[in-house]
Amino acid sequence: MTEVLDSVSAAVGAFTGRHAIAELENVDAALLDDEQLLRDTLTTALQEAGATVLDVTSKRIDPQGVTVLLLLSESHASVHTYPEIGKAFMDVFTCGHRADPEYAVRLVAQALHTPVLRLNTIHRGDI
Repeated sequence: MTEVLDSVSAAVGAFTGRHAIAELENVDAALLDDEQLLRDTLTTALQEAGATVLDVTSKRIDPQGVTVLLLLSESHASVHTYPEIGKAFMDVFTCGHRADPEYAVRLVAQALHTPVLRLNTIHRGDI
C-alpha cells in the first residue's frame, strides 16, 4: 500500500503549502465595515501576491463587521472584521510555491493603514 501511495505522490508531485494567520489591530472602524472595499482589497492583494482568485463571497454582519472569503486556485483566504475593537483576523492558505500568503497579508495591512500586524505562518506538507 505504501508503494502505491508513494507512486501516486510522485506522479502528482509533493504537496507543500503555507498557511498565514494574521491579526491586524488599530484599524479605522469605517474601513473594517466597508464590505466592497474589503472585497476589492483582498482580491487585489491576493492577485499581486501571485494567487489565482476563483471566487469571492462576503457577508456584512449586523450591526457591524464583514466576513470576506476568497476561493483560490491555490486554496483559500478569509478576513473577519470587528470594527468595534479595530481588529481584523486574516487567514491565507496557499499550496505550492507561486503564491506568497505573507505578502498578501502585508498588502492588506498596508491598504488598511494598520500600524500593528501579528503574522504567523504554518508550513504544511513537504517544505
